[in-house]
Amino acid sequence: MSTRTTPEGPVRTTDGALGPHGLISLHDHLDGALRPATVVDLAAQVGHELPTTDPASLGQWFRDSADSGSLPRYLETFAHTVAVMQTAPALRRVAREYVADCAADGLVHAEVRWAPEQHVAGGLTLDQAVDAVQSGLAEGVAEVKAAGGHVSVVQILCAMRHLDRSREIAELVVRRLRAASSPSGNPDEAVTGGTPATDVGAHTPTTTADGQVPGEPVPGSVVGFDLAGPEDGFPASAHRDALELLAAEHVPVTLHAGEAAGAESMADALRSGRALRLGHGVRLLDEDREMTAPLTLWIRDRRIALEVCPCSNLQTGASAAWGATVAEHPVTRLLRAGFAVTVSPDNRLMSGTSVTHELDRLRSEAGWSSEDVLRVQRTAARAAFVPVAYQQWLEQRITGETS
Repeated sequence: MSTRTTPEGPVRTTDGALGPHGLISLHDHLDGALRPATVVDLAAQVGHELPTTDPASLGQWFRDSADSGSLPRYLETFAHTVAVMQTAPALRRVAREYVADCAADGLVHAEVRWAPEQHVAGGLTLDQAVDAVQSGLAEGVAEVKAAGGHVSVVQILCAMRHLDRSREIAELVVRRLRAASSPSGNPDEAVTGGTPATDVGAHTPTTTADGQVPGEPVPGSVVGFDLAGPEDGFPASAHRDALELLAAEHVPVTLHAGEAAGAESMADALRSGRALRLGHGVRLLDEDREMTAPLTLWIRDRRIALEVCPCSNLQTGASAAWGATVAEHPVTRLLRAGFAVTVSPDNRLMSGTSVTHELDRLRSEAGWSSEDVLRVQRTAARAAFVPVAYQQWLEQRITGETS
């Protein structure tokens, strides 16, 4: 791993040893991924007071403040990033820079999540906020491709689990998915189910003459739903109305669970939310170290993807039952036991991390092999909220079978 210094701050970049053909991130928060210099710049524009206006010192402040051992205290740092993301230009800039940082991180696919309801204090509507982020993501993707690279980036919209707008956010997701699947962009004309099926069979998805890959999502488009925010005391079942709508509309769902609460929270996410993936899920084995409980076996055998974020988990105390180091983190035990493990950064700013950095630490501190890294990347490709043709292309890309 190396570090490239830019005017916006340090960006960790892949040296090719971890993922020479590309990496995938499934659990990345947009409001936790700002460059320190961007926070300083945007704060000056809106008159928001920061702990410091020196980008390097501010980045360190975020990391130190997040390193509390408590999820609620970790989340307090977002007051500053959310405060400077209340206008369309700010959202576009943050989204565009996020894509550039993904490319520098060696990613070929990223699913970035954020909560639109937290970004309307400046007068934006929910749709205007999502439009701004989609525009910024699309601009970033276009810039990467113009430079000869490839990265696909899509949005997962979050509702805050301690608030009461989940039905509204669920309707927003459904509306955006319908519009994306309609040739005219009119959600009333769309057929529920999104991208038309592609006959992938056993053949290799190939890039077309214009550079498009079969099933490749529209840059910045909305592909799924999540519940974020404080987990303990705010179960998924409290948002049953929203989750029932999403199930009826066949919307892919990933839910934060098993981070600040234990097995029951994960069971609730699967029962109430029909979650295809679990955000974190690292507390699954806290009270089932022998891995014999029905819930544990269900998650393993049904290949429910776990979006594990080791550095963040150490900061919030999510993995404290196992120890305080990457070597002790349960992700290695989960991987060895056959769970569908993926590795993501969670919040790049607060944890001072990236996908490359997470994998680098797992290799150097937890003894992961190149085969382990490839395994979690293939799992991420198969769990991505994209059409199967593109899942297959991603898997072949990260294994070097296609370019």
